[in-house]
Formats: sequence, structure tokens, C-alpha cells
Amino acid sequence: MLYYKTMLIKIINEKISIQELQKIAEESFGELVKAVVDIEKGIMAIGGELHADEEAVLIEQGSSQEKLWGINIYPYKTKEELVEFDSMINIRPSVGNRSRGVDNPQIREKIINIVYSLVK
Repeated sequence: MLYYKTMLIKIINEKISIQELQKIAEESFGELVKAVVDIEKGIMAIGGELHADEEAVLIEQGSSQEKLWGINIYPYKTKEELVEFDSMINIRPSVGNRSRGVDNPQIREKIINIVYSLVK
């Protein structure tokens, strides 16, 4: 797990526990943790106030913007309800994504698989 400067944004490249996510949620939004997933590198950034903040950190670390997708993680919900696809950074008409969600089912599946592989 890499920590970015003094901000609370963490780059998750190894497993993180649900309990750790719950603590981060309690310290910020109460029930959710904002995250940006890099579907190419299989990592995610968490803990930012905005998805755009996490996106910027990942880009600074070498990620490509077109491979980054914003989600919300609900660590108190069931596994099936853990991930919510809702972020302003997902609005990308140039690649056919016209909503705050993730319209492409293959990309959604990649995101879910990455989150499940990183959250224990």
C-alpha cells in the first residue's frame, strides 16, 4: 500500500481489509469510500474527497486516464452491493460513456474483479 504525500489518498496495490475500508469510510463520508480503479494496472486509489483527486494521484503515478474509472465502495454492505458505479470522471462521450456510471459491461466486470481481488 502506497501513501500519497500527506493526503489521505492511498494507492491500493495489495489486499486491504473490509475493516480498514470501514475505518476510512467513518473518517470521511460515513458509509462509503470513493475510489478510482486503474483497469490496466489492477490497482485503485482510495480516500480522496473527490474522484478527481484520486484520478490525479494515479495519473501522477503513471496511469493512463482512459484506464481510470470512478466508483464508490460501501464496506458495510454485502459483496453484491459493495461497488457503486457513480462518478463524474466516468462521463466520457468520446469513448461512448455518457453517464456517471460505467456503461460497458466488460469494463464493469474488470472493475468488480479488481475490487474483489484487493478487498479481503
